[in-house]
Amino acid sequence: MSSTSACVLGIDVGTSGVRVIAIDRSGRQLAMSKFLYSEVGTGVSVDDAYRSTELWWKGVQRAIKTVVDELAQHVVVALAVDGTSGSMLPIDRTGEPLAEPLMYNDSVHDTRILASIAEVMPQESAAGGATSGLAKVMTFTNLKPHAVLHQADWIVGKLSGNFTCSDANNALKTGFDPVAMAWPEWISSAASTNILPLLPHVAKPGDQVEAVSDQVKKELGLKADVKIIAGTTDGCAAFLATGAKHTGDAVTSLGSTLTLKLLSDTPIFAPEFGVYSHRIGDIWLAGGASNTGGAVLSHFFSATELIELSANINTNVSSGLDYYPLVKPGERFPINDPDYPPRIEPRPASDSLFLHGLLEGIAEVERIAYQKLTDSGAPQVRSVRTVGGGAANAVFTRIRQSRMSVDFEPAVSEEAAYGTATLAKAAADKETLW
Repeated sequence: MSSTSACVLGIDVGTSGVRVIAIDRSGRQLAMSKFLYSEVGTGVSVDDAYRSTELWWKGVQRAIKTVVDELAQHVVVALAVDGTSGSMLPIDRTGEPLAEPLMYNDSVHDTRILASIAEVMPQESAAGGATSGLAKVMTFTNLKPHAVLHQADWIVGKLSGNFTCSDANNALKTGFDPVAMAWPEWISSAASTNILPLLPHVAKPGDQVEAVSDQVKKELGLKADVKIIAGTTDGCAAFLATGAKHTGDAVTSLGSTLTLKLLSDTPIFAPEFGVYSHRIGDIWLAGGASNTGGAVLSHFFSATELIELSANINTNVSSGLDYYPLVKPGERFPINDPDYPPRIEPRPASDSLFLHGLLEGIAEVERIAYQKLTDSGAPQVRSVRTVGGGAANAVFTRIRQSRMSVDFEPAVSEEAAYGTATLAKAAADKETLW
């Protein structure tokens, strides 16, 4: 097959809808299609649409078909899927859902389940807490399911007809051990029964796991055999989309909170700080999240005010303020203290100076957080890419860069679907599918 005609797809099943991106051998984006849950009149409320399995699958079908129709001269050779981390679905033997999924932000309130996990869970496991995938699996056992899958797993099942495949990133919060690449025995101890048969087989992200079934190929207009590559979570996919790929490459997300991720040659686990590591091939993606970030800025200033006040800041001079910007008490990372107090006083008369101090405070938290990862065993940061609303503020970028003293690189893309497509591309490169 001509390399110029082949392409791969990344499928992002997100909170607002489904996005599909096609890229070629060079990584160039050829097409994108999106299916927003809010635009579909199914009788499902907008607030609940993201948990509709019918809309997940309908969105995937429509978005793929739109891209395939647009790229009539190209042939899809591989695809990968990402989904929201911690979203779980019980199914029967045919893959049909037995109940509504418990989504990434749904909590399990059964204290017996939470206590039984906490009692046997190793300290480095990501399976603790009320929103963990494992707690949701245990909640579904009363339905006597054939299996309990992650959101992305189910989409892979719908595409292939095989509802037994998962990836190490989605499985992390369900208790999977990404170092040993195995489901640990303690999971059944937590459940007081052997629930391991309910869990999918797990592959490394980027490994081939299945192929699109003949029936689905026909329905979607796919012309050739399409390999299905083990995908990832939406968060990891967004990281990959930036172009970060070497040990020491970091990505800072400046949204309402401050999220940091760093590629490491060794896994980093510091659960007391909410730091876990996802496996990406043979390297690791370590990360943590602080409660500082854009929410603090928007608490004091409108978007217009932020632009106007930033223009008056001289980044060559320190504000002289020593802030730890938080909206309310409580911090997760790099300090783990549920009562940690905001430090945003004294407030100067000048709003520009106040904003200057807030931006410096957030930048300092970012610096300390990356240092915390390094102190925990991660490599030194060699480059930073930035996504989220704060990435557009040039003044903020200069302040952050002066603190970090490393290269700041532009993000290739902020679309999770693009990041997932790069997993499919890497597999296509390895298997010479082009």
